[in-house]
Amino acid sequence: MKASLKSLGMNSVVFGLFVVLPMLNMSLRSSLSVAMALALCAMGMFLLLRAGQVSFGHALYFACGAYTAAALSRVTQWDVLWIMVASAVSSALLGAVLGLILARYRGIFYGMLNLAFSMVGFSLLFKLYELTGGSDGLGVRQVSLLGMSLEARDFAWWFYGLSLVMLCGAYRLCVQYLNSPVGAALRAIKTNETRLEYMGLSAYRVFYSGHVVSAMLCGLGGFIVAFSTGHVTPELSYWALSAEFVFIAVLGGMGHLRGAVLGALVFELMRAAVSAYAVNAWQLMMGLLLLGMVMFAPGGIWSLLEKKQRTVKGEQA
Repeated sequence: MKASLKSLGMNSVVFGLFVVLPMLNMSLRSSLSVAMALALCAMGMFLLLRAGQVSFGHALYFACGAYTAAALSRVTQWDVLWIMVASAVSSALLGAVLGLILARYRGIFYGMLNLAFSMVGFSLLFKLYELTGGSDGLGVRQVSLLGMSLEARDFAWWFYGLSLVMLCGAYRLCVQYLNSPVGAALRAIKTNETRLEYMGLSAYRVFYSGHVVSAMLCGLGGFIVAFSTGHVTPELSYWALSAEFVFIAVLGGMGHLRGAVLGALVFELMRAAVSAYAVNAWQLMMGLLLLGMVMFAPGGIWSLLEKKQRTVKGEQA
């Protein structure tokens, strides 16, 4: 009971920041919307890292969700909720198809094959101008939200609230997934895959399910970015964005899933702050930050907070 209350309190603090910060500074809303999208993708990376795998191509699923949202907003009158479902399903289906091949590989082979598929998708988004708009991308049209036709400003705030609810829901489902037998078996792929097979469980099926779930999470992140920015381009599928997902997961800490959410928040706020004062230096700052984390806090930001909490408890005792 005590552990559950502690976990609830920590989650309230992390997710509460997405409520408090835009109240303190309304201009942070766009950055926080992107942070929520990145948090979903980092949660997808967390699932893969739990199995000891890294992908440098999950931006493909991110772009799939974004382009699905953009296309449906232009050719249908669907509500935002239905478009959200379609973005999640399209990314999950793409992950399911590619996962038939990718789930057979581990280590560097898995990471580089994901990168290869991502670059193929990046090229297709450029070449298929009739469908994707080429390098110009696609604009996202405003549609109804929960059955309401809203003004642009009201739509932005309502969508922000919907995105936060979706992030909290996705987080809860991921926690349940990780605590399920399949989630426990996912960790066994990292430690001893052979023993998993001897227990009668298919390592291929376990990792395949994790790959599909991570693809769906990235697709939901793409959905948020599409409606938050109002425009999608092929750069959403570029490998550098996939590297950002991995960066955020490591930055937040791999000890707990909430570290991925916290890492995305810190990453996006730092990028916004550094870009405002040194446009061409934010990559340098992020590189120095990652270097510092690897050297002095390999467990990520969340490990630092837990260490601080243990220190305070020790002093109180």
